[in-house]
Amino acid sequence: MNFTSRLANYDDIGAIKALMAQSMGALLKEVLTPAQVAKSNESMGLDTQLLDDKTYFLVYDNKTLVGCGGWSRRRTLYGGNHTVGRDNALADPKTEAAKIRAMYTHPNHVRRGVGRLLLELGEAAAKAEDFQVIELGATASGILLYEKCGYKVIEDLAVPDEDGVTVPIILMRKALDITED
Repeated sequence: MNFTSRLANYDDIGAIKALMAQSMGALLKEVLTPAQVAKSNESMGLDTQLLDDKTYFLVYDNKTLVGCGGWSRRRTLYGGNHTVGRDNALADPKTEAAKIRAMYTHPNHVRRGVGRLLLELGEAAAKAEDFQVIELGATASGILLYEKCGYKVIEDLAVPDEDGVTVPIILMRKALDITED
């Protein structure tokens, strides 16, 4: 596929939120129970800090938005503006990992290279800022892609809520090749 990409800005918020809803609504129900999908909506979503930091990408197939995702130089691993426990402190590139964040693909464009392109864009940008390691909090629908792209499972971060619902979230990590190209 011949996709184009660009950095997202605040004018894109409506389109980003619509894509996130389409992606979560269609793709999560393939791998999660209805209760887990509902619980996922409590932690997944748009983090406008990524827009402020200019680290969030949009991927287009012609003029159609088919993917969004990015990376962060901050410590927060996953979640949207509403997610509890965020840490917006900057990570130290020499001792801490950059984060792949908020990856969503339109349901009609899965397994066509959108996610891989978003990973490549984020990894290249993190590498340009001297990060040596990059990590992410994988949902059940993304683990296979991340493994194919060289990410290794580190630990299961899932915690049951007060109703006993557990949403899988897997910490995965990858060393960035920091040798000169």
